Amino acid sequence: MKLHFITLLAALCIGFPAAVMAAPHDAQNFYKSSSVSMQSVEFPNQYAMKVAGNLYLPQGFDKSRKYPAVIVGHPMGAVKEQSANLYAAKLAEKGFVTLSLDLSFWGGSEGRPRNAVLPDMYAEDFSAAADYLGTRPFVDRERMGVLGICGSGSFAISAAKIDPRLKAIATVSMYDMGAANRHALRRSLTLEQRKAILREAAEQRYVEFNGGPAKYTSGTVHELTESSTPIEREFYDFYRTPRGEFTPEGQSPLVTTHPTLTSNVKFMNFYPFNDIETISPRPMLFITGDAAHSREFSEDAYRRAAEPKELYVVAHAGHVDLYDRVSLIPFDKLADFFQKSL
Repeated sequence: MKLHFITLLAALCIGFPAAVMAAPHDAQNFYKSSSVSMQSVEFPNQYAMKVAGNLYLPQGFDKSRKYPAVIVGHPMGAVKEQSANLYAAKLAEKGFVTLSLDLSFWGGSEGRPRNAVLPDMYAEDFSAAADYLGTRPFVDRERMGVLGICGSGSFAISAAKIDPRLKAIATVSMYDMGAANRHALRRSLTLEQRKAILREAAEQRYVEFNGGPAKYTSGTVHELTESSTPIEREFYDFYRTPRGEFTPEGQSPLVTTHPTLTSNVKFMNFYPFNDIETISPRPMLFITGDAAHSREFSEDAYRRAAEPKELYVVAHAGHVDLYDRVSLIPFDKLADFFQKSL
């Protein structure tokens, strides 16, 4: 029995609005700011793996000053060119030094096999970004924050629990990647279904150990049919159209957004919200759309977190809407949060 994560999501789509296939007029995933400068950077994480990022400097940048800084993580299965760069550019316009990064095993960052899931390494990448920023002479290392989009929201929280240098934590359209894989949306995955996924992944390990091809799971469908679900359409509209489609050089578009099956089960051992209250008194901001299928994860994190905390719900917004729809994304809210918190 094959019950990959996207199949489980699809079973839960009744009641969610279908995505419109034409790109929304306000979708600006590939936004380029005329008032900030951007440069590609690389830095090592603690395990000597190269992490690739884009460093954004605000208008009128003065290298003799010390600026507050924000690290921005991309959606799970994506790369920094998908959503993270947009947020980093917009926050740089507000006066922050920002750094969007590719998580290990994805995009321009190192890690083999490609598309591997390793939650602890993902969290480490945020701490490595703090290492990099905190050693720049123009960054105030006492004023560094983190912003995680979709799955990176849970990785940023995981990092912040053990890295007090991350002074303010914000998430947008967050997925708890652990709960999503253990239980699926609305806790619809039974224990037996979960065990079936684990058995399939375990058998696939033999295949790959013997030199067989990797198998990929979840992610975004590559074509739509009449039976495609609203959530499938929502992700397709971003990842499989010019609105947000981006394939890193040398990689296949057929595996874009798809983690390896054998590693994806590691999410079932991932509990980012355990001990989330220990992040206090550092402030936390959870942003979600009122119609987002992922809203339950932001609400869960908010319930568990200690003060100061805020749950900010964006009206008329779904999950993917907050990836790139600039008229819906509350950039002013984010800037105000980091300005007051850093």
